[in-house]
Amino acid sequence: MRILVTGSSGHLGEALLRVLGAEGEEIVGLDLLDSEYTTAVGSIADRDFVRRCAEGVDAILHTATLHKPHVGSHSRQAFVDTNVTGTLNLLEEAVAAGVGRFVFTSTTSAFGRALTPTPGSPAAWITEHVSSIPRNVYGVTKTAAEDLCELVHRDHGLPCLILRTSRFFPEADDREEVRNVYDDANLKVNELLYRRVDIEDVVTAHRLALERAPEIGFGRYIISATTPFSRDDLAELAVDAPSVVRRLFPAYEAVYALHGWRMFPRVDRVYANAQARRALGWAPRYDFRYALDRLAANEDHRSPLAVSVGAKGYHAVSTGPYTVR
Repeated sequence: MRILVTGSSGHLGEALLRVLGAEGEEIVGLDLLDSEYTTAVGSIADRDFVRRCAEGVDAILHTATLHKPHVGSHSRQAFVDTNVTGTLNLLEEAVAAGVGRFVFTSTTSAFGRALTPTPGSPAAWITEHVSSIPRNVYGVTKTAAEDLCELVHRDHGLPCLILRTSRFFPEADDREEVRNVYDDANLKVNELLYRRVDIEDVVTAHRLALERAPEIGFGRYIISATTPFSRDDLAELAVDAPSVVRRLFPAYEAVYALHGWRMFPRVDRVYANAQARRALGWAPRYDFRYALDRLAANEDHRSPLAVSVGAKGYHAVSTGPYTVR
């Protein structure tokens, strides 16, 4: 299969190129920035460039985007140009070129303000049925791009699956108050309980989406590590998350103590991935239980792929905690 991967110089793009290339797929890596994994350098906002890249392609994995870290450094117009116009260019040129399947990498940030319950309420249980209330231009443009995917599928029959990925970036958290309290690895392992996913599991989800897209046609799926929590835990999570974790993982406190770690006092939302597991046959490996077992053995909780890809950066100059390209 000849696959066009946009955003090939980024975290997920490189990870996909590494895995798909090792499987023997023929890959075209597209990105605005050159890299070892990019074969076509240019902008997805350039329709002629996209048209040339789509020629002879069987499938498109569209990961290229302006991210949340760019909200403070790029204009709203730049977000529209890349995330909306760029996605429309890819969709329409995919139809014109007879591409057989299209997978769009979206984000759980698209849920926006729906992720924050009102004071005194239980933690929010987030499924694909929760309506998006975008918080910033990143969320607005990603939801608009998702709607374009659905429109093009309905109008032209292009099999198109949307994967709303939770956090998988390796950089430190963008909230200073959180960075000052928690060791970075501590924070990320805590998040595996409810709002994080390892990049290797994200790649597996994309691979399965490519396979299933013609059969499914269209769908939106949350891609996050499988939570150990249930709806019955939501009220307690909002006021005393350590008690819930202790009940589910009695040994966690001893393991955390060895590393000088601690659990978050409260959890405000839980991403549920049941629909992705059912529809795609996806079975994420790198969850909280996996991480806890690795920590107990004094081993790295990350996948080998996450370690290999490392941090890519977002900006030409330093902006807060984000690394420089």
